[in-house]
Amino acid sequence: MGSQTILTVVFSIAASTGAAWAEGTLFKVPTRPDVKTTLFWEPVEGAKATVFLFPGGGGGFGKVEDGKATSNNFLVRSAPYFAANGFNVAIFGRPSDSEDLDYADRISDTHMADVRKVLDFVKTQSAAPVWIVGTSRGTISATATAIHVQGDIAGLVLTSSVVNYKKPGAVPRQDLAAIKVPVLVFHHSKDVCIHCRPDEVPAAFKGFRNAPVKKLIFVDGGANPTGAPCAGQHYHGYIGMEKEAVDTVAGWIRNPSN
Repeated sequence: MGSQTILTVVFSIAASTGAAWAEGTLFKVPTRPDVKTTLFWEPVEGAKATVFLFPGGGGGFGKVEDGKATSNNFLVRSAPYFAANGFNVAIFGRPSDSEDLDYADRISDTHMADVRKVLDFVKTQSAAPVWIVGTSRGTISATATAIHVQGDIAGLVLTSSVVNYKKPGAVPRQDLAAIKVPVLVFHHSKDVCIHCRPDEVPAAFKGFRNAPVKKLIFVDGGANPTGAPCAGQHYHGYIGMEKEAVDTVAGWIRNPSN
């Protein structure tokens, strides 16, 4: 990294999974000249895999309070369930020169440069295979990552995929045929986000024609959706079924099948 340093803040995180405590670390990883990108890292002893999470919306994982990332995004608030499944958790944040990762930003060369540096850093923390996981707008980043750095990852998981073809970087607009790692597309049948319509997902899924293993899973569960339909507290964010959703994803990661 030359003269640049990685800033770290270490926390003790109460675990809801039976272990007494887990340790979470906030890193600021140098990714470009004068730019650092945040990463929240929670290792699990003996982990068989690392999930590299791309939250939706404008990106980021919220403030870190009492050792916990506070965003209500589905992937962020569900991080303990990934850890309970025995996976290291790496949550990609935002670069210091941006307050929002918009649609087009997530397929840019700049974003991919940041992602590659953070991914390289994560690999120094654990030798476990890395699975890229994105939700909502994060599926744009996750898909782009799988295209550009797939030699360094074990597979790709997309939840609540952006399939609206009008959106820059939408999953079906990217070069899905270039992806040659296992792919899981996971979607809620009651998702009413206009950019992630369930009826448009199967056509997008067909684009992964060169994935050695691929699976499309629709779920129909949860309860009490509130707020905007494209936000984390609605069916779009698997409200009320977070553990079930993560357990299903984690089971597939452990044993990918068509």
